[in-house]
Amino acid sequence: MTDSLDKIVSLCKRRGFVYPGSEIYGGLSNSWDYGPLGVELKNNIKKLWWSRFVHRRDDIVGLDAALIMNPKVWEASGHLSNFSDPLSECVKCHMRFRMNESSQISNSQFPISKQNPNSKKETKCPNCGGKFDDPKQFNLMLKTFLGPVESSENIVYFRPETAQAMFVDFKNVLDTTRKTIPFGIAQIGKAFRNEITPGNFIFRTREFEQMEIEYFIKKENWQESFEHWRKEMLLWMEAIGLDLKHIHELEIPAAERAHYSRRTIDFEFDFPFGRKELYGLAYRGDFDLRNHFKEPPYREVVTEFYPHVIEPTWGVDRTFLAVLSSAYDDSDKSRTVLKLKPQLAPYKAAVFPLSANKPDLVSKARDIYLQLKAKSYQLNPVFDDRGNVGKRYYSQDEIGTPFCITVDYQTLEDETVTVRDRDTTKQDRVKISDLGSYLADKISK
Repeated sequence: MTDSLDKIVSLCKRRGFVYPGSEIYGGLSNSWDYGPLGVELKNNIKKLWWSRFVHRRDDIVGLDAALIMNPKVWEASGHLSNFSDPLSECVKCHMRFRMNESSQISNSQFPISKQNPNSKKETKCPNCGGKFDDPKQFNLMLKTFLGPVESSENIVYFRPETAQAMFVDFKNVLDTTRKTIPFGIAQIGKAFRNEITPGNFIFRTREFEQMEIEYFIKKENWQESFEHWRKEMLLWMEAIGLDLKHIHELEIPAAERAHYSRRTIDFEFDFPFGRKELYGLAYRGDFDLRNHFKEPPYREVVTEFYPHVIEPTWGVDRTFLAVLSSAYDDSDKSRTVLKLKPQLAPYKAAVFPLSANKPDLVSKARDIYLQLKAKSYQLNPVFDDRGNVGKRYYSQDEIGTPFCITVDYQTLEDETVTVRDRDTTKQDRVKISDLGSYLADKISK
């Protein structure tokens, strides 16, 4: 793993993974746009997650809910009263900072419910060296108005998490799917938090994406279910190429847990800028369903009750950054390689003609490229005839393409091509007719 975030940021901009948002207008604080390769990698992460936790299981169904909900949702969930951070202002330069329980500048993305709001210890302003005033509470939800009149009656909020829609729609899902406990509702979607101190590239932003499951269980089974999801999350991390020696489980003390949590584990990852939270696993009890439903929403034979909930949460953007951090390898002085898992790579294969000024080779290479593209959209191959073959290899290595296919003069004679492996640089001679199955087999491993 690289020890420099700057290298990753540079590669992302240079190769089209991530761009600064609104760049031609001077940008917008901590706003980022995913470019052509970035959106492919991001979508591949989400597709793999959905396949693994929804399509391959028979106890989880999906949901795609609205970003803006009735404000009463956030009142019932406790977000209007609890989802805030201690904010301190420098009395000299008037810059504002988020403070943690020691009143040091905080890089955490936790709400006040996981911090100590009563701390009075002072620290110097990192901007000017001045002193801070006493912390004041700052709600993290992004507020807007719905309708033509900007009045208090029309105030709404962009959701700060995806979870609440899964609770609010619980009865609808139950009635339309006939699921029985234990079962889960999964959702991938945007969430918004008015972060005071965003930073570290895409690690902490005001607009981000979550992959989340609310898994409904009986109270007596919570420990067994919690352990099941702890193991599932670790298996997911291995599946996307994260080295588990860089994963650390942090048990959150009761005083620092979110207001709804009875137990929380944070999975921390060794990012280039330090060990930070990657994922979270929480036991929410029956807090949410009990607050949203006046009567128990679940019936089993003659018994009605409030199911309890295990909540595994994965951040898409942090997954993206962790995957890049793990895959980035510049140990070979001759090239930089993104050793992405083949399933996640933006392009699974690149097709080259040996020489760009030989029409027969170019035509044959393009035919093969189009055949692969038509055969399986999951391959998402790319055609590349820029520069010499060596430069093309370098370029494809840097963006993580696992296989490069070169059409040469022998191809015109025997219908075979060379297939180069990104990580080993080993080359195999493969029949064109076998390319699809050859690549599918390699990518599935």
